[in-house]
Amino acid sequence: MKKNIHIYCLLALTLCLSFQACRKSVSATEDQPPPSVTHDTSSRPLINRDTSGTQAAVPFPQTPVTGCSYSPDYGDTIIYPQPNNGQDYIVTPINNPGPGKFLSWPMGMIIDSTTGAINITKSETGLRYAIGFVKDGTTDTCLTSLIIGGAAYMDSIYVLENGATTAAPYYDANTLLPPVCAGNGCTFDVTGSAANQKVIVNTTSGVIDLAKTLNGTGLLGGAFGLLPLNGQTVNSRIYYRLNDASNNALQHIDVQLIYYYSKSQIGSGLLSNVVTKLTNILAGNMISTAANPRPPLIIIVRKF
Repeated sequence: MKKNIHIYCLLALTLCLSFQACRKSVSATEDQPPPSVTHDTSSRPLINRDTSGTQAAVPFPQTPVTGCSYSPDYGDTIIYPQPNNGQDYIVTPINNPGPGKFLSWPMGMIIDSTTGAINITKSETGLRYAIGFVKDGTTDTCLTSLIIGGAAYMDSIYVLENGATTAAPYYDANTLLPPVCAGNGCTFDVTGSAANQKVIVNTTSGVIDLAKTLNGTGLLGGAFGLLPLNGQTVNSRIYYRLNDASNNALQHIDVQLIYYYSKSQIGSGLLSNVVTKLTNILAGNMISTAANPRPPLIIIVRKF
């Protein structure tokens, strides 16, 4: 119950901030992101990548169809990454939908457009996806829902002055699930990559200590340095293992932390982005169908 109250307080706070933001956005000074991270969260057609590397811009269908007799079936509604001795873990439909084209939304799933094979290892985990199938000879896009299990963080605004000093992960695209890692043998920041950037992650729960990440634990400041600038960002990759149906397979999630001294200094465009994504997360929907949902945006505000 306390977790649900905290989540909805975050949503209420974010909605409140969006109406009070100044009109002019503050440009972010961005650190060099990890090589495989895309930080453009503006609305645009999605890029569907298949396992051969082919890319095509595909908008979400305006009139999708569900419950088709030929919908691809992956054996379950949640698919988990698996240890695979350094090889990519691939999941294919257990039925034969027939010839056609496979698509997916939002960005993050690596799916073969011809066979429907999903490269779970290279896909973003902890997300809810829609898989589209257009059967040859038809123009209908039949949608199937699929979740790739894993940990994620909510796009949200955390005001330290108000006591919002930590960001906890949620699991399997469902904010209502109890914590998977409550003394359950999970490990976070396995490689120490976050700690090397002074992003302080609890290694058993995955909770990010935002106060220590901002202020640091020594004399040289935290992840943003001694004198953080408004709009400054830090992009960090957190490697983790979960003691769940993934059988401790190594996974990772990229997060983008953004600093502002005061809530009034946050641009309205950024606030709108966060509000939309947070609303979708809490409603149990896909985070987005028209923009890249990753990395999650964690906005740290010092003063209300």
